Amino acid sequence: QVQLEESGGGFVQAGGSLKLTCAASGDISGIKVMGWYRHAPGKERELVANIVVGDTKNYADSVKGRFTISRTSNKYGLFLQMNALKPEDTAVYYCNYRRAPYDYWGQGTQVTVSS
Repeated sequence: QVQLEESGGGFVQAGGSLKLTCAASGDISGIKVMGWYRHAPGKERELVANIVVGDTKNYADSVKGRFTISRTSNKYGLFLQMNALKPEDTAVYYCNYRRAPYDYWGQGTQVTVSS
């Protein structure tokens, strides 16, 4: 089992920045993909960014150049640095770790960006 806990969400004005953290505990061995998803009201949950084994990073087109995903120094946790935030970035952000065939999710952290 893997336990994930997100933190760092909050309320920010457009153009501002936030840094999300995903703390992981439990059996992290064999995790192949670590990523961030978001779910806004009335929309489908979408992938924001992920790191695939080998440290390949992928970003949604809507966040490229503004968001940066990285791992903590111990490699178990995850960060998401979000800059130049827009109102359309408002959502609940979830940390996701994948060890096929299982997906592990945190409880989510709310990010609200005002115009």
